[in-house]
Amino acid sequence: MQIIETGRLILRPFREGDAADLFAYLRAPTATCFLSLKLADLAEAEIAVRKRALDEGCVAICLKHSGQVIGDLFGGAGDGEEDETTSVGWHLNPQFGGQGYAFEAARALFDHLFRARGFRRLYAYVEDHNKPSQRLCEKLGMRREGVFVEFVSFTNDAAGNPIYENTMQYAILRHEWMSGAAAIR
Repeated sequence: MQIIETGRLILRPFREGDAADLFAYLRAPTATCFLSLKLADLAEAEIAVRKRALDEGCVAICLKHSGQVIGDLFGGAGDGEEDETTSVGWHLNPQFGGQGYAFEAARALFDHLFRARGFRRLYAYVEDHNKPSQRLCEKLGMRREGVFVEFVSFTNDAAGNPIYENTMQYAILRHEWMSGAAAIR
């Protein structure tokens, strides 16, 4: 992945030295879909950073003024995506929420995936209780295409039974992005 700069952010591959920042938001993920990524300690975070550094579809969101990693994005991991379509997503350190960073980063990633990588369609899965991600999808111009009822389980109840969550799918097509990109900016 090439480095992308926005007004306040730098989007780049993960690299050595990012473990503490990654650990800051993955030691206690707030969204249930990220519970499987939970990190127990800094050593585990260092291993996760090395894996992410090798994953072309994994992007660190860094503050331009300090270089601090405040979250990550994913999308466009390989060349073999079916029908020029790829899944996208984001995870932001909650300490940096509500400041427009997720929108700024995702907008830059979408533009890169459509313009530089030539994707035809981007889609995201969002749990029905994750209102901030739903708002972000809509602000990015994505449409809600449907709801998968009791689609996936990330947690269990006290008896060990899976708790299934409803998951929404959002998507946007390249021609929609190109025609609406100026309005989104």
